[in-house]
This record gives sequence, structure tokens and C-alpha cells, in this order.
Amino acid sequence: MTRSELNSPYLNRLIDFEKHILSHQTKIETWFRSKWHQHRPPFYGSVDLRNAAYKISPVDMNLFPGGFNNLNPNCMPSEVIAVQAAVERICNEAKSIMIIPENHTRNTFYLQNIYALRRILRQAGFEVRIGSINPEITEATQFTTANNDTLILEPIIRKDNRILLADGFSPCVILLNNDLSAGVPEILQNLEQKLLPPLHAGWTTRRKTTHFAAFENVVNEFANLTQIDPWQINPYFSKCSGLDFQEHTGEEQLADTVSDLLAKINLKYQEYNIDETPFVIIKADAGTYGMGVMTVKSPDEVLNLNRKKRNKMATVKDGLNVSEVIVQEGVYTCETIANAVAEPVVYMMDRFVLGGFYRVHEGRRNDENLNASGMKFIPLNSNIPMAEDDPLMAYTTHRCFEQWEDNALPQTRQDPNCPCNRFYVYGVIARLSLLAAAIELE
Repeated sequence: MTRSELNSPYLNRLIDFEKHILSHQTKIETWFRSKWHQHRPPFYGSVDLRNAAYKISPVDMNLFPGGFNNLNPNCMPSEVIAVQAAVERICNEAKSIMIIPENHTRNTFYLQNIYALRRILRQAGFEVRIGSINPEITEATQFTTANNDTLILEPIIRKDNRILLADGFSPCVILLNNDLSAGVPEILQNLEQKLLPPLHAGWTTRRKTTHFAAFENVVNEFANLTQIDPWQINPYFSKCSGLDFQEHTGEEQLADTVSDLLAKINLKYQEYNIDETPFVIIKADAGTYGMGVMTVKSPDEVLNLNRKKRNKMATVKDGLNVSEVIVQEGVYTCETIANAVAEPVVYMMDRFVLGGFYRVHEGRRNDENLNASGMKFIPLNSNIPMAEDDPLMAYTTHRCFEQWEDNALPQTRQDPNCPCNRFYVYGVIARLSLLAAAIELE
């Protein structure tokens, strides 16, 4: 059983928070069901969470998740049900799916993700091929993944308003696993086939600040439902535009934004008697892969960036220049595995929680971004029996998450290192982020 260790003087607050959320479970699940009737969830997504014991919140929401190979293999039954439900919601006659991956074919671990995603889709009963928009792939080409599995990537062809492969394979559904950071290629525009997620979910259009504005609204409603302080699960944030890190443009404005946000966080720390140093994370407002990210505890750090940090912040994936950033409240992580700092990542498909893994980094502090070179992944274990009285509940909230004993509220357990309650809370917060993404895409 994979368990993280919790190291924080605020563990009793975490236990009380878990109990409070569990005591509202029926109300929470009823609320989620009503929300999914109002808003169509994204086809899939993953959420990076941080647990500081006094606060648990998402720090990123990825609509093109690239770590299906890191999920526990025991999650396959729930993944199959989720895929079938998600595809049927979009096209109930669909029989075939084309995956369009990222162009970086040298990343064998990413290719393992595509291999795992294809396996899930096939297990769900769909014919699956992998079509590429990489201009370097001009014919069917075989690649080897990190685990020595093989994949064949084929160049896509456009005919009228459909895309297909050279042998005529014309899928019902096109599944993007490419975040479109470099822009939306013309070949994918105005298709009659179902394209998931939609093109405007890519980083060409999407912004982190838009997502967290939607998340703030969702959390305020949820907090009213459960009688919690929204801050307990919602990171403060601000947006800063007109930046050029190489030319020192906009850095005074950025420093002022950092100063204001640190002061706002400090007020909450005083309210909750938290003896920690507030910090913020500055990251590109459009981007992924952990690029263009830095930890800041003082506005002076922004005004005195060295050349190395400026270069790091100036460009992100595909060499795109950074002119807009989100300044986000930093959340310490109190979780470790084998003395290495860890954070949970929760994977979802449609409205279902599939499971997740811990992102672990031996070379990073508990206030730093862990999505960096040297990170490792440890799958969360499953082996959870289906709830006899409510199978949907088991899949949507607990499947591949460890459940508390006998489905009873743990009124007497005081072991903060037992994750049984924590994983339900993680699933709730991740679904709040998924709901915010659904509203954001609308």
C-alpha cells in the first residue's frame, strides 16, 4: 500500500477537515450529480494537488493529461467504464478513435503514456489508431516506448471536413493528447468529426487565470454547501501581463503584484495562526510541463532576477515567449515518500475519478515546483471492492483510492499518516477543479 508520510505541526487540523468533509459526503455527491447535469465535464483531465495540512488545494489543471502509464494497473475496470460513458455521451454510435499525440517522439515515457491510453480505449471496445501532426512523420513509423512496447504513428490526411489515415481509416472520434501550445494546425480546424477536448482547450487559447477564476466561483458555492472557509481549498491568485523577462519589462508591476498577494496570504496565516513564511509561485499563464515556474517569497526577488532565472522564465514549451503570468499562492506540501517531497496527482475521465499517483522529487524543497527533471511517479494503490448499494459512487469517488474501514466515519482514528480519508478529500477537490474546467470551456 502506497502511503505518504505527513510532516506538519498542523495535522490535527487536517484530521478535523477530513472528518468534516466526510460528514457531508451525501450532500456533496448529490450536489455533484446536479452539477454534471448542468455542465458537461471534459473528456479527461488531471489535477496537481498540494496538501499543507491547514490547506489542500489544486495548483494546476491539465486537460491533456500525459501520465496514464503512471496509474495503477488495477484501475483498468474503472477506466473502461469511464471511457465508455464519456464516449457514449459524445457519440453513442462511436466504434473507432484516433489519438493525436504530442510531437516530441523522443520522449519514450510520454510514448508509454500513449501506449497506456490506447490500451484503455481498446479495452473499452474501440478500434484505436495513432495519427500524428508531426511534419517529420511522413509515413507509418514504429517507435519504442520506455518499457520497450511498440507504437505505430501515422501521418494524418484531410479529406473535405474529415481526417483519416492513408489506408482510409476514418475515426468517429478524435482524441487530442496534444495541448496545442504551438498553435492550432489548419488540418484540425472545422472538422465534422467529434474532437475531444475542443480546440479552445489548448494553450493557444486557454489561460490558467481563467481556470482559477472559474474554480473560485465553484469553491464559493461548495464552501457555502459544506460550511468551510473557501481559502482552505482555494489558492489566491493574480494575473500580470505585458512582461518581457529578457528586457526587464513589467518587473515593477510584477513585484507589486507579488507584494500584494503575499500580504493577502499573510493575513490568512495570522487568522489561522500559521507559523510559516508566505510564498507565491509565478508561472506562465499558458503552458505546461513545469516550464516557466519559480518560487518567490519577496518582491525583491523579482526585481533582482539573475540571467539564468530570466532565461528560464522567458520561454516555455515550443519556444513560446512568456508575456503573461499567473501569480499564485504557494502551498507547502507536508507529504513525503522515503524522505522525498511528494504531491498527489488525480486523474479523471468524464465525471469519474480514475485514480492517480504521487509525483515525488528528491531534489526539491516543500515550497518548490515538483514537475521538473528528476521527478518520479508512484502509483496509488487500489484493490477496493465495489460498494454493493451504490456502484456509481464507488467509481466516481473511491475507485483506486483507499477507503476508510467499513465505510464508517473515523471518529476515533488519530493516525494522520493513514490516507483512507485523505484520498476521498483529494477526489472531491479534484472534481471541483474538473467542474471549473467544464465551466471554463463553455
